[in-house]
Amino acid sequence: AIAREMHDVLAHRLTLLSVHAGALEFRPDAPPEETARAAGVIRESAHEALQDLREIIGVLRAGDSDDAGRPQPTLAALDDLVAECRAAGMKVVAAGMPAAADTVPASVGRTAYRIVQEALTNARKHAPGTEVTVTVTGAPGEGLDVRVSNPPPDGEVPHVPGSGQGLIGLTERAALTGGTLHHGPTPDGGFEVRSRLPWG
Repeated sequence: AIAREMHDVLAHRLTLLSVHAGALEFRPDAPPEETARAAGVIRESAHEALQDLREIIGVLRAGDSDDAGRPQPTLAALDDLVAECRAAGMKVVAAGMPAAADTVPASVGRTAYRIVQEALTNARKHAPGTEVTVTVTGAPGEGLDVRVSNPPPDGEVPHVPGSGQGLIGLTERAALTGGTLHHGPTPDGGFEVRSRLPWG
């Protein structure tokens, strides 16, 4: 569980850092404002990653086996996640939040957040520049549906290393809440992550 949490917390930050550092490397002639923005994202991502890592190390040193003391995002924090990605230059369309979202169980809301976070991270790595659509729907007694999709990228995408552990971890997370998660290519060559989680 701790390994999964470390991946989920840090992968998003470090991917932002890697992608923008790569942009600076391959576009030395970029306008000064683009260079400054990329440098700002790198600095902020590195700072946030260090903060997250300190919190997780604190949990390990304390010997806690539960979630106490770790960063615990909720479903309501999705708006901040989307805003952060947009500020970093991603095109993200958010299809709203279900009514009564504050009644979603904490573990389910946290899982939904991690699913969206990992899917956005993967889209940034493997389909940069595409418009990513995040859809969260559902109601108490019906379940929570999370869907993140992106079209295929334009042209060749530089290889970004990855272990594939993120999607495996998400599938495990969804199963632990009593839900399911599926992912794979779409007919148009894009990619989709979809999950159904229990709610009420």
